Amino acid sequence: MEQVRKKVLVGMSGGIDSSAVCLMLQERGYEVIGVTMRVWDLPRQFSADGQEYPDFIEEARNLARRLGIVHYVADEREAFRNIVVRDFVDEYLAGRTPNPCVMCNPVFKFRVLTEWADRLGCDYIATGHYVSVEEENGRYYLHCGADEQKDQSYFLWRLGPEVLSRCIFPLGGLRKGYVRSYLEQNGFEMKARGGESMEVCFIDKDYRDFLREQVPDIDTRVGPGKFVDSSGRAVGAHCGFPFFTVGQRKGLGIALGKPAYVLRLNARKNTVVLGDADQLFTRHMLVSGGRMADEAAFADSRLSVRIRYRSRPIPCSMRVVDNLFPQEAEGDRLWLISFEEEASAVTPGQSAVFYVGDKMVGGAFICSQRGLHAYLEKQDGNISDTIRTERTGA
Repeated sequence: MEQVRKKVLVGMSGGIDSSAVCLMLQERGYEVIGVTMRVWDLPRQFSADGQEYPDFIEEARNLARRLGIVHYVADEREAFRNIVVRDFVDEYLAGRTPNPCVMCNPVFKFRVLTEWADRLGCDYIATGHYVSVEEENGRYYLHCGADEQKDQSYFLWRLGPEVLSRCIFPLGGLRKGYVRSYLEQNGFEMKARGGESMEVCFIDKDYRDFLREQVPDIDTRVGPGKFVDSSGRAVGAHCGFPFFTVGQRKGLGIALGKPAYVLRLNARKNTVVLGDADQLFTRHMLVSGGRMADEAAFADSRLSVRIRYRSRPIPCSMRVVDNLFPQEAEGDRLWLISFEEEASAVTPGQSAVFYVGDKMVGGAFICSQRGLHAYLEKQDGNISDTIRTERTGA
C-alpha cells in the first residue's frame, strides 16, 4: 500500500531562504504547497510597466512551476494595513519604538499560514526562519538558529505551542553560506546570488517619511516640542517626539557642543530628554505583557535576555512586581529585570526575549522606565521571594 505523503504549506517570499526550504522539503518526501502573502506594494517591486503582481510574487510563482508544486497568492493587504501598520504607527505616536516583525508573526503571518494550512489540509507549516523547534516532554520550544548572524528567534517569541507544534524550520541548523551553496548546487544559481530581504517589509526609506505618509497631519497633531536635559531644563526645540528613539545620536537637529543622545521620550509633554552616552546605561529595566514558554527557566541561573535584535544576550534575573504606575504600562504586574552587567539604550516598545542557553524561554515588551527607582527601593522588601511564591503558591 502506497504511503500517503505528509503535506506542508511553505510561506514563499520569493527569496533565497524560502526557496531553499521548498527544495529541501521536497527532497525529504513532503508534498509541498506554497503560498505567498501580498501585504504591501512598493514601487520598486514592479520592474515592468503594467505589471500586475510584485516581482517577489512572480519569482515565487516561477520557482513553484519549476519544482512542480501548487502555489497560491494570499492578498492580505487590507488586513496587514489594519493590524500591523496601524500598530506600528500607534506605537510611535505613543512614544514607543516598535518592532513590527514581533507584532506581525503571531497575529498576522503565522495566523494566515495556519488558516491556509487548515483550508488546504496541510499537516505542517514551514518558513525560511533561521530557528529550530524542539519538543520536550510534550512542550514545544524555539531554539536559536545555528548561524548567529541570521538567528531570528527574537522575532518569534510570541508564537504559542499550538502553532509551534505544526512548524518545520529546515534552516535552523544551517548557515546562510551553506544555503546559498545548496541552491547553486541544485541548479538555482541566480537565486543563490540574490540579495537579502528588508527588515521592515513595508518601509522603503526612512520610517519618519512613512509616518508622515500614514498620518498626514502628524506635524500639526503632535507639533514641535522641547529638548530637555536630564534635569528637565529646556535646551532646544524639536519637530515632534515620534521622530526620535532612545539611543539616537545622529539627526537630532541640535548642537550642544558635545555628543548628545536621546535618553527618554515623553509623549504627554512632547519632550525629548537628551544626555551623555553613559546615561544610557542601566542595570535594571521594567517589562510588561510577558509570556513564559518555560516558567521554571526564569529562576535558572543561566537566564539571559536580548533587548534588541542581534544584541548579545545579557545574563539577568527576573522578579514579578506590582505595577505602581498603571498609566505607564498595561497590566497589574510587571517584570523587573536585573542585569548582571550594564545594558545600554533600553528602548520602550522593543522586545525583551529570554533564553537559557540557546533555548528561548519567553519574552515581554520593554515598557516605560518611569519610576524605576521606586521598584528598586523595594528590592530588599516584599518582592525578593516573588518567583518562589508564585511558583509554589506559598
